[in-house]
Amino acid sequence: MSSSLIIVESPAKVKTIKKYLGPEFEVKASVGHVKDLPKSKLGIDLENNFEPTYEVIREKKKVISELKKSAKNVDNIFLASDPDREGEAIAWHVASEIGGNKNIYRVLFNDLTKKTVSTAIKNPMKLNINKYEAQQTRRILDRLVGYQISPLLWKKVRRGLSAGRVQSVAVRIICDREAEIQAFVSEEYWNITAVLEGKTPPPFEARLTKVDSRKLKLTNEAQTKELLEELKSASFIVKKVEKKEVKRSPVPPFTTSKLQQEASRRLRFTAKKTMSVAQRLYEGMALGEEGSVGLITYMRTDSVRIAAEAMENARGYIEKNYGKEFLPAKARFFKSSKSSQDAHEAIRPTSMAYAPQNIKRYLKNDEFHLYQLIWNRFIASQMNPALFDQTGIDIEAGRCLFHAQGSIMKFPGFSIVYTETRDKKDNGNDAQSGKILPDVSKGDELSLISLNPQQSFTQPPARFSEATLVKELEEKGIGRPSTYATIISTIQNRKYAELEKGRFHPTELGTIVNGLLVENFPNIMDVQFTASMEDRLDMIEDGKTTRLKTLEGFYIPFKSELEKAGEEMKNVKREEIPTDLKCDKCGSPMVIKWGKNGKFLACSNYPECKNTGNIAQDENGAISKMEAETTDIVCEVCGKKMIIKEGKFGRFLGCSGYPECKNTKPIDTGVKCPREGCGGSLCERRSRKGKTFFGCSNYPNCTYALWDRPIPEKCPLCGHPFLVEKYYRGNSFQFPVAGSQSLHLTP
Repeated sequence: MSSSLIIVESPAKVKTIKKYLGPEFEVKASVGHVKDLPKSKLGIDLENNFEPTYEVIREKKKVISELKKSAKNVDNIFLASDPDREGEAIAWHVASEIGGNKNIYRVLFNDLTKKTVSTAIKNPMKLNINKYEAQQTRRILDRLVGYQISPLLWKKVRRGLSAGRVQSVAVRIICDREAEIQAFVSEEYWNITAVLEGKTPPPFEARLTKVDSRKLKLTNEAQTKELLEELKSASFIVKKVEKKEVKRSPVPPFTTSKLQQEASRRLRFTAKKTMSVAQRLYEGMALGEEGSVGLITYMRTDSVRIAAEAMENARGYIEKNYGKEFLPAKARFFKSSKSSQDAHEAIRPTSMAYAPQNIKRYLKNDEFHLYQLIWNRFIASQMNPALFDQTGIDIEAGRCLFHAQGSIMKFPGFSIVYTETRDKKDNGNDAQSGKILPDVSKGDELSLISLNPQQSFTQPPARFSEATLVKELEEKGIGRPSTYATIISTIQNRKYAELEKGRFHPTELGTIVNGLLVENFPNIMDVQFTASMEDRLDMIEDGKTTRLKTLEGFYIPFKSELEKAGEEMKNVKREEIPTDLKCDKCGSPMVIKWGKNGKFLACSNYPECKNTGNIAQDENGAISKMEAETTDIVCEVCGKKMIIKEGKFGRFLGCSGYPECKNTKPIDTGVKCPREGCGGSLCERRSRKGKTFFGCSNYPNCTYALWDRPIPEKCPLCGHPFLVEKYYRGNSFQFPVAGSQSLHLTP
């Protein structure tokens, strides 16, 4: 009979922990949160110190019942939910439901190894009231914002919209960047590169940096040509040669945000996918006969701290596998940022016994690649720096100064294991970016081989990728490591921003909602204000302030903004923007309105005239009515041509005789349904979440469907009756729908 009960969050942890403990311990899972604020109402008593009302989540009533049953027969209950604020809240809520007169203990597992689990059980703690208060404050703040601003958006824009204390600020960051891009005016500039040769090879390139000892910006072709003529007759003399050894040190082990950024750049993982895969690696992977093993430490952290024992193990591994020349004299320590909570270690492997290649056969591809990334970065962080011999040459040509830089790697150091990828804007700034230069001395005259002018234009700031958005959120103090993935998923699910070719574009809806919120809720939408609230939550956790003080300081100005917005916020639903266009049915002026699917043209004579149309805009911004896309398909009801229309569930064919004839049909791709005996064809449709797919016209009798667009062409290799179109790194390819994953046709 078990005498103690351990309750964890995830069922995946149960196997791992059971393996380490004896039969006197029963291990159960809460499967995440068990209680929350009610969905149907605010759940916060605004007149009674913002007291929350929690209730058991409907889907978790059975879980609570099973936990109560297990708790009846034990004396001790160990609450081992995740070691963060959310985990602390889960522990408190489970204790409130099943605690009774039992001995309740809190245990924290930074990793799921036998030593960590055993040590935690032998040294249990009390529940942490300050950490729970910090979580409650965040939950109440989010509820106050979401449940009081969202109804306003429903009333003023459209039903189903939501606002969030943190998500709305993330949308603002994306919208602000888009506004910068739209306002950006590109400027022309020119660079001049000289190809030179000394007494010994190789030839090398040097770039013009100064004219008359000042930086000169060449802004047009005429100015550049004039300088080129001058340079053709100039002597190129070496003015200065500078040689030095450059060290490049390794980066720290991963924090959550850095892992999400690097996995996005290197593995093309979304933040959500990175956290999902990391969660599995933390909770335990089945390694053959050894059973379930936790492979990494806790994956929600903003600290770069490493346990002394882990450092020593890494140093032993480096010396054994790479040699003493790669091992520093002392272990390398990294300093966490000032804003770091430092509650947990950095993300690292739990043991040097599980090298990625040795356990690859037990892991799925995604798990292996992420684990290898974490392993390599951790090992590299404890290795010697890479060394480069760097040479810089200044060359005088009349009143012009050219500069060339090059370097040679002397010792690879940590770079044989891992080198961090960089954002495009950082490319070329590191020590090894130069090329090999010839041996020249001060006063040497160089031969001019060619002068190469290059025209360029200044570029607007880049739109955010997932990696750079996470970086921006982290740098501005918006959210915490555990929330980045949720923030990014939420703004996409709400259709406030879309990823196009790996970059975030605000949608029309996102831009409108952001504009309304910025205008009416300047505090909520202020980046610094939002960051300061994160600091307040940290202070609550540290016992330096209280939940009530924080909520009162927030709600008094928020309530004032809320009341004012209720009266003054622009009603987009009712707004009519006049245009110069005339209704082609009654001659009345057309106006721009806002509907479920965005802006559209409507007759101002509504409801007498119900003529509408989609908006088309030319490159100068001039508005016109979008002409319907005609087809050769004849309406079987009235005989008129069918046209392509856009509706709630995507594109469809509608009769051009509407509203007299209301016949519609799905758009046929020309590909027959492959199910034997079906006889239907594959048609373009849209899912409830707005994603286009291709399903059988005989639905619901036939449920065959594809996400990829079917192409009515036979596969030239295997003879399959049709291909599907796929996208890889922005390019379109055609694959056989059933067959190998290799490309069958070139783009």
